[in-house]
Amino acid sequence: MKIGIYGGTFNPIHLGHMEAARFAVEYLELDQLLLVPAGIPPHKTMDAETPGPDCRLAMTDLAAQAVGPAAEASDMELRREGKSYTLDTVRALRAQYPKARLYLLMGTDMFLTFHLWRGPGEIAKLCTLCAFGRSEKDTEELFAVQRAFLGERFGAEIITLALPRIVDISSTRLREELRLGRGLEYLDPAVYGFILRKGLYGVERDLKNLSLEDLRAAALSMLKRSRVPHVLGAEEAAARLACRWGVDEETARRAALLHDCTKKLNEEQHRALIRQYHIQLDREEQGEPKLYHAVTGAAVAKHVFGVPSAVESAIRWHTTGKADMTTLEKIIYLADYIEPTRDFCDLRPLRELAFQDLDRAMLLGLEMSIEGLEKRGVAVNSYSVRARDHLKGKLSDHEKRQA
Repeated sequence: MKIGIYGGTFNPIHLGHMEAARFAVEYLELDQLLLVPAGIPPHKTMDAETPGPDCRLAMTDLAAQAVGPAAEASDMELRREGKSYTLDTVRALRAQYPKARLYLLMGTDMFLTFHLWRGPGEIAKLCTLCAFGRSEKDTEELFAVQRAFLGERFGAEIITLALPRIVDISSTRLREELRLGRGLEYLDPAVYGFILRKGLYGVERDLKNLSLEDLRAAALSMLKRSRVPHVLGAEEAAARLACRWGVDEETARRAALLHDCTKKLNEEQHRALIRQYHIQLDREEQGEPKLYHAVTGAAVAKHVFGVPSAVESAIRWHTTGKADMTTLEKIIYLADYIEPTRDFCDLRPLRELAFQDLDRAMLLGLEMSIEGLEKRGVAVNSYSVRARDHLKGKLSDHEKRQA
């Protein structure tokens, strides 16, 4: 098993870190890459405005999800008391994975000063050193001198990596850029969204009056990475349906972006939001935790992001539907169902019908959903049944008037 260890203050973690992480996973064929935010870095002092450990860990986790399935954020240095020495981290991982091959990843500055670290000889015995450059100024000539020195002094096994794509930014400079309202191009959208929602690094926005771009980033920061393609697909499907059926496109996009904003929460967290926002659930809803995200998502969209009641309602009913839905509510229900990444059944007829006859598409979608639940032996929500029956009656009445 090959395990990479990539530590740093990650204050904040940015695309330079992520590019290095992705390349290391691919080049070294790593089975696992641990991104390890430092608790108290021994080589620098973090200023008073530095986000707390929970925030830095959350940003690192979002970045790790974007890097790929091999990457994960580790809180081992944040949990450990005292300064975050790499020696302690490597020792702990060697004890945890005695048969694994460990690779310690580091940037240019760390590599060139490695001999000054605590226990460099022991670190070199426990893992392979992997250094990569951060800018075009990093030259092989400079690396070669240090590589020869560390090899001779500590018997270190060293790999130097030439990054194919260089993102020339430091966290220090990025923090300065963010305070000036710049630098977004150096951040993963979800990481920026987290910074925006928490008001970190001087990024101050009124969450109830975000631009569409900022709302998209905020929404992505609230999702598991695996759900991001679905939400972005639903946004585009909702925009197309809105244009087809005469609804404001940006309104539809906002509803779609937030429709799953609490999807990743566990039942306890949903119940906390239900109490916080004084949400009244009927008896049936109380017994269906899998539907909580629609209810709590609508509440968060309203109270945190200030969406109008029409958007709140569209999010509230995007899973079950209800009788006598508005056009926006139907659009969000269908966009959630037919967006391009959905492949649980043949959705071609429903996708075509959604742009031909909105009510008939809603009816077909509800019937497909109900049938699927019944086949799996899952209780069908009464709101879905009433929505289906309402549409059947509406379409029947229409046909009678046409006769």
